[in-house]
Amino acid sequence: MNYKLPFIPARTEKPREYGLTMVMDKGLSITEAQCLIESSSQYIDFVKLGFGTSLITNNLKEKVKLYRKAGLRPYLGGTLFEIFIIREMFNDFVKFVEELELDLVEVSDGSMQMDNNVKCEYISKLAKKFTVISEVGSKRADVEIPNEEWINMMKQELGAGSWKVIAEARESGNIGIYNQDHSANTKLIDEIVRRVKVENVIWEAPLKSQQAWFIKLLGANVNLGNIAPNEVISLETLRLGLRGDTFFSFLPENLKM
Repeated sequence: MNYKLPFIPARTEKPREYGLTMVMDKGLSITEAQCLIESSSQYIDFVKLGFGTSLITNNLKEKVKLYRKAGLRPYLGGTLFEIFIIREMFNDFVKFVEELELDLVEVSDGSMQMDNNVKCEYISKLAKKFTVISEVGSKRADVEIPNEEWINMMKQELGAGSWKVIAEARESGNIGIYNQDHSANTKLIDEIVRRVKVENVIWEAPLKSQQAWFIKLLGANVNLGNIAPNEVISLETLRLGLRGDTFFSFLPENLKM
């Protein structure tokens, strides 16, 4: 901080196990990636190269090396994993990840149907070579997953070797752990918080209102994902109570008006 204020919540330090921020790169140029690093690298843990963008992004290897040199961990979005799997090209996916020298992979089934036991087999195989993050929840509005099934899948995937599980919301923030109006699906979230260790869950929260909601619920060091590159600093101010939405969250009672 440029000035030391009292009553600022302590943040975990990189490399951290929780308090994580995952940024969504949907096709940034090398120059844009350099600007992101210059402005915000100390607050970013992971950069997800969203959905299938890595297959058509210019200077991909150069950008991956740039992120890694800055101490960020880039990885390919889970949809890309599914793009390979539905074509029965698992070994090709592994080769692509290795060629990019990535140490982190995401396993998801949000676009295609996959038995969770099969998904866990992929997680176990990949966990022998990489750190695995798996995503739970469908990207399709017509697919309803009972709360109990959400919990069971999260636990099963963590048991299979996932380091963290991502709670699906898409980059639009209106599905999965959210309702169509972008409000929190509180019954589902409360159930997850009650039965899954929150340090192991990354909550997708692309909107400011969603970020503030989770910080108020779980504190400054909640794991948050799908953050837009130009919102990283703004998110950190929310985490620290330096923005109106969380202004009173970390103040002692005698200072609250």
